[in-house]
Amino acid sequence: MEKHEIEKLRDLPIEGVAERLGLPVSRHKTLCPFHDDHHPSMSFSVSRNTFRCFVCGAAGDTITLVMRRLGKDFRDACQWLADEHCVIITSQPPSAPLSTRREAGGEAFSASRYARYFEHPWLSDAARRFLYDERRIDPRVVRWCRLTSWTDKQGTPWLQTPYYNSEGQLVGIQNRNLAYGSTLHAHPSTLNPHPSTLNTHPSTRHAHPSTLNTHPSTLHAPPNPPRFRFPAGSQCGIYNLPVLNLLRDGEALYIAEGCSDCWSLLSAGHKAIAIPSATLLSQRDKQLLSALHAQRSTEFHMYPDNDVPGERLFLQLREVLPRLERHPLPPGCKDFSEYYLAAGHPRRPRPPSTPSLTFIHGVLDSQNNGFDGLNGFSLPAGPVGRIT
Repeated sequence: MEKHEIEKLRDLPIEGVAERLGLPVSRHKTLCPFHDDHHPSMSFSVSRNTFRCFVCGAAGDTITLVMRRLGKDFRDACQWLADEHCVIITSQPPSAPLSTRREAGGEAFSASRYARYFEHPWLSDAARRFLYDERRIDPRVVRWCRLTSWTDKQGTPWLQTPYYNSEGQLVGIQNRNLAYGSTLHAHPSTLNPHPSTLNTHPSTRHAHPSTLNTHPSTLHAPPNPPRFRFPAGSQCGIYNLPVLNLLRDGEALYIAEGCSDCWSLLSAGHKAIAIPSATLLSQRDKQLLSALHAQRSTEFHMYPDNDVPGERLFLQLREVLPRLERHPLPPGCKDFSEYYLAAGHPRRPRPPSTPSLTFIHGVLDSQNNGFDGLNGFSLPAGPVGRIT
C-alpha cells in the first residue's frame, strides 16, 4: 500500500466514517464506544479530521477509529475504509515480483486487455440474482452499462462494472464481490461448477486477465476477499459518462452516489451519472459538471443519501452547481436504490443468459436496449416516475 493511498484514507471525512461505523454524529459529537458513555464525550474536529474522547482519552484519525471500533489491524482497517468508500488502493504482498509491484503502482490502465470481455457481457446466476431479483434493475440498463461477471479460483462471484469516458473509451473497471458479507466465502451458486466455467463458454476459452498471476488483486488471494477490486491504473471517476451524448439542451440529469443508485435511476426512467463516493469528487469532475451546465443549460437533480457522506456530496456539488435541485428521500430509505424498491417497482422477467448485442464506441444499438442516440433516453418511467 502506497503512502499517498494511506493519506487518501486519512483524508476521508471523519464524521462520515463514524456514521458508517454506527456512531450517530450530532453537532460534531457522539457517544464514545470505548467506555460506558451516557453523555456524548467523543468530539470530532472537522478541520483536523480527527476524533477525541475527553473522558477516556481515545483519539486519532479515520484509520485509528476503524482499528479501535472494529478490532482490526492497520492493513485490515485500511482495506475496510477503501471498501466502504470505493477508494482504489493497491494491495501487493511483499512476495510479489518487482515487475508486478511496479505495474500495480504506476502503470496506465490497459484497456485492450479487458475490452473484449465487455463486447459480449455474460451474467452468472449470482449476478442475475443481485441485479434482477434483489435490485430489480431493468435488463436494458444492464445491457447499456455493459455489466458482466466472473468467478475467481476461490469460487467468489464478482460483478464487473466498466467505466467509459464520454467518447466511449474504457478507462477503468470496478469488480464487486457478490459474496461480500455472506457467512460462506463462496456463494451457494459457486458450490457446484457453473456452465460458465466450462471450456465451451466463450469467456473462458482464454484465461480472464483478472485471474492471471500478474493481476494485483488475485496474487495470494486472501481468505476473505474485499468488497471491491480495481485493476491497476483504473480511473473510476464519474460513472456512465456516455449518457451525456444523449442529453438535449436544458434536459434533466440526475447525480447518484455510486453505481447501484445510478442503475436504479436509469431503470426509473432518468438519465443519470454517478460519483463513486462523496470523498472522491475530484477537481476535474467538478469542472466537467460545471461546463455541462454552462454549455447545455443542463438541469441537475439529486436524491442525496440519508447519511453524512451523502449530505457532504450534495453540499460539494452545490458549490459547483448552485441550482442543483435536491429531492429528499422518504423516511426509512437510506438511498435511491431503497426508494426505488420501496416504490413497488415490479420485478421484470429475466432476459436470456447470453443476449446478442452491438456495441460501438460506448453506444449500444437502440433496437436492442431502449437507448436512441438521436431521440434520447427511451426507458419507461417506473413507479418512482420522472420529475419535471
